[in-house]
Amino acid sequence: MDQKIRALALARWRVALALSAVVFALYFGFIFAVAFAKGAMAVEVVPGLSWGILAGALVIVGAWLTTWIYVAWANSHFDARLSELHDKGTKR
Repeated sequence: MDQKIRALALARWRVALALSAVVFALYFGFIFAVAFAKGAMAVEVVPGLSWGILAGALVIVGAWLTTWIYVAWANSHFDARLSELHDKGTKR
């Protein structure tokens, strides 16, 4: 039983690290673009909306999406398997 709980914890850790890496890449990609591609980020897509503003908003949306992905994964996989393991452990 202990091995199954460890495997579940490892799966949760992997998902969390992968999604954290995505957010890290989005955020630092944006920061590097602002720092090193100022001209490109200042170009207006439509009047009043530059690529920089759009990219910043997309970083926020990306963070929300990765949070939603984690919650959906945890609700459908992690919590269900944890309940199974808990139920098996209490039926002894």
